[in-house]
Amino acid sequence: MIVLLPLLSPTRAMLLTVLMVAALLGLNMLLWQDARGVLPLASSLMMVALLFALNMSYGYFVESRSKRQITDRFGQYVPAAVVEEMSRHHEAISMEGENRELSVLFSDVCGFALISERLDPKDLTDLMNEFLTPLTRVIPRHHGTIDKYMGDRIMAFRGAPLTDREHARNAVLCGLDMHRTIRDLAPRFRARNWSELQIGVGINGGKVVVGNMGSELRVAYTVMGDAVNLASRLENPGREYGVPIIVGEKTRSMAPDVVFHELDRVVVMGKGEPVSIYEPIGKQGDVKKARLDGLKLWAQFLRLYRSRDRDAAEVQLLNLQKLEGAQRLYQLFLGRIAQLRRNPPEASWLGAYRFEAK
Repeated sequence: MIVLLPLLSPTRAMLLTVLMVAALLGLNMLLWQDARGVLPLASSLMMVALLFALNMSYGYFVESRSKRQITDRFGQYVPAAVVEEMSRHHEAISMEGENRELSVLFSDVCGFALISERLDPKDLTDLMNEFLTPLTRVIPRHHGTIDKYMGDRIMAFRGAPLTDREHARNAVLCGLDMHRTIRDLAPRFRARNWSELQIGVGINGGKVVVGNMGSELRVAYTVMGDAVNLASRLENPGREYGVPIIVGEKTRSMAPDVVFHELDRVVVMGKGEPVSIYEPIGKQGDVKKARLDGLKLWAQFLRLYRSRDRDAAEVQLLNLQKLEGAQRLYQLFLGRIAQLRRNPPEASWLGAYRFEAK
């Protein structure tokens, strides 16, 4: 029993104990009938009961301690349902660094430095709490883990500590939900004479290292890797393109039921190879036909632009402007076409634009 009870579930441990009691009683009865002998039955039964009670008590307190540790570590970062799942399978949860494929999300407030300069410390504190609290609530709704706050910036990821096969889709839906949340806050901000906030979101997925990292004095459960760096680079370009969310190629390929708008092919700082970037529009079936038709025209423009047919590309942009208005994205590419006419690119040019800022 000492060997077997710790290896068994409570139900099987109970069954083993009952079998041991039955075996002792049966052996005692057999000896009495065949040899008129008797075993010291009371001490044997007490030993079985004591071993069972000690094993159950030890298992209960160890299990409770493991659950408390998991709740303390992750309760403020992941959804309550995820914490409960982790507590049921705590033996499968590792805090050590490991390679994992997941999605990383960065968000920050556009022009927050100027907004904060106009507020006194108390109003700034209230403002931070007013928008960080609802945005923080959005992340667990989409199975996200909050990594850290960096001023007005939020970093979160999906796919750890529990595996999430739909981490890319959940990250995209989270970004869309965060923008809806910010829009819903606008009336409350106007009532307090605060500036309405706009946030930029960058999302990217791929292989990263996730686990406890830090020093002997302080550690954090966080992620590191090339996919994380690219996600942080995709957060700011959205302002230049006039879109709220930008995602990388990996995320786009792993969310097939989401409609995406290809924006550009870019080379971000610290990278040598160009990557395509996309704006998520919404789930398939929720996007209106007129918007889908506009996306088809835009895809035709990109093909013309990258094949150096600048005149036809410009005509396509002007047609898009007539249909959808003078969007910032169209103005951006009209300016690029004019610049390419003045300074024709090299023969190796593939239509990629280089970002010099982080």
